[in-house]
Amino acid sequence: MSSIQLLKSRRFLPFFLTQFFGALNDNLYKNGLTVFIAFQSVAITQAQSNQLVNIAAGLFILPFFLFSTIAGQLADKYEKSRLIVSIKLLEICIMLFAGLAFYLNSTAMLIGLLFLMGTQSSLFGPVKYSLLPQIVKDEELVGANALVEFGTFIAILIGLIAGVLITSIENTGVYWLSATVLAVAVIGFLSSRQIPDAQPCAPELKMDFHLLRHFVESFRYARADRSVFYSIMGISWFWFLGITYVTQLPNFVRYELGGDENVYVLLLALFSIGIGAGSFLCEKMSGRVVEIGLVPIGSLGLTLFGMDIYFTHVEGVAGQLVSPWTFAQAADNYRVMIDIFMLGVFGGIYIVPLYALVQQRSEASKRSRIIAANNVLNALFMVLATGFSLFALQMGLNIAQLFLVMALMNVAVAIWIFTLIPEFIMRLLVWLLIHSMYRVKKINLETIPDQGPCVLVCNHVSFVDALILAGCIRRPIRFVMYYKIFQIPLLSFIFKTAGAIPIAGAGEDPTLTQQAFEQVADALDNGEVVCIFPEGKITGDGRLNTFKPGVLKILQRNPVPVVPLALRGLWGSFFSRRHGQAMRKVFPRGLFNRIELIAGAAIPPEQVTLEHLQQAVAGLLEDSGRPQDASPIHER
Repeated sequence: MSSIQLLKSRRFLPFFLTQFFGALNDNLYKNGLTVFIAFQSVAITQAQSNQLVNIAAGLFILPFFLFSTIAGQLADKYEKSRLIVSIKLLEICIMLFAGLAFYLNSTAMLIGLLFLMGTQSSLFGPVKYSLLPQIVKDEELVGANALVEFGTFIAILIGLIAGVLITSIENTGVYWLSATVLAVAVIGFLSSRQIPDAQPCAPELKMDFHLLRHFVESFRYARADRSVFYSIMGISWFWFLGITYVTQLPNFVRYELGGDENVYVLLLALFSIGIGAGSFLCEKMSGRVVEIGLVPIGSLGLTLFGMDIYFTHVEGVAGQLVSPWTFAQAADNYRVMIDIFMLGVFGGIYIVPLYALVQQRSEASKRSRIIAANNVLNALFMVLATGFSLFALQMGLNIAQLFLVMALMNVAVAIWIFTLIPEFIMRLLVWLLIHSMYRVKKINLETIPDQGPCVLVCNHVSFVDALILAGCIRRPIRFVMYYKIFQIPLLSFIFKTAGAIPIAGAGEDPTLTQQAFEQVADALDNGEVVCIFPEGKITGDGRLNTFKPGVLKILQRNPVPVVPLALRGLWGSFFSRRHGQAMRKVFPRGLFNRIELIAGAAIPPEQVTLEHLQQAVAGLLEDSGRPQDASPIHER
């Protein structure tokens, strides 16, 4: 099921609509209030307007610091669909009071209600992201996050435009805005009532209203898994970048590009559409797995196109603001438009895998509280971004120069995160291998259990067999590999980062062999997937070597299901031994081969014999009566 088809599913569509209309209403109200303060209220001076706009922004963010940890506890303790219904009912109540505040022309009341809107949003955040892994399948998680990110940014864009247009209606604009936000709140409430039940993950949890203590505890839960914690830091950094671009874009358009407010809407639309395009492209590129190897690609794009905005250096005509049509007719402006759009595209590629990884790898009973810690950090980074931008501009930088500084800072942050968690770079190398050098067809991989321990056995054709498997199979795999492969520089980095287990022949290094079996036992005890190449060496003639009994020794200690796999199409490639030693030819053959990874049915441990396993793998390699080898399937 593709992500678009998820919109036809009752388990996802009501949630998507609830999230969409919630984000829409936030921005309708915030932008409508901004226009009301700046243009509609005759009792407010310019100085008061500037002050109130900044106070409003702070009041909306403040609840994320105050209530996110409580929201995380609620989302872990209680059934999520009912909790969402209650939160949406609160939104209706807030919008009723908003209508009264507009009728009374009470600016103070409107500002205060913005705090309540922020409270409602902070309550919804943890339950929103922790619900997704419960209502979609693992292979749908990336697509579901892509839809959520796309819907959120489109809702922000619509809310911005509609909030301005509706509030600007002469004499009656605020009344139309009051009716609109109430109607949107009601639609969101009705959608929320259709969300399927999602049982609580920690019903025994005792609520703790000590904000600081519980934030420290949620932060500790997030730090328990390094990849989750640094993904959260990466998400927070994205919002640091994003709030900088979005906040500075109006003045960038007005004072440095010479465009009017409609040019600002045009560029914001390009950015939002880019986020959506990048999110869906991320799903396509990931092959419907949580592919964190795309995060470095997203980070690189954010840097390159952020820098290019500065080097484009388009300047508007002083005192003359141009319309979108006039702006678009200038050839130089196309580059700015492309830069803004591509920032959105690479932002989507960057953020979707990070959210999916946090959802997938967080412990289910603590997931909402971990996401609450993420929301607090996101809010903190957005506040810091605002302060940093004010400081940089006061120091004499123009906005284009600020964008250049942000792009260079992104390089430093990327190096920091990817150095601490080299898995991101390892997965990038794996992704590049299987998407640039080969065309991989995956067959029957659903036979691999979604949860629990199991052993994978596969024929051994080349030095990159493990990389192909790692890139195609959704679950992380602990590979048992011949120790000399760890001496190959690039492969050594990849396999060590992936937690591969080095093994030697019993006659070569008995101690290393024993340690390898102990590590395998520990991995299976922890519910992990272990892959072994039972031939014990890479084939020298394309045919299966006799299986060795190591897999039986593993099953004696851990009787778990065994899934046979077969790789076809790698024999004759640059990484195989068809032409002698592998990886020695100056002009390698076998690049861009069409290869296949085929899985057989899982075999219960009590039925496993070496003969049975070898026959199962050999059977998967057969094709129209051809010999049982791993020859390229387009040859012969």
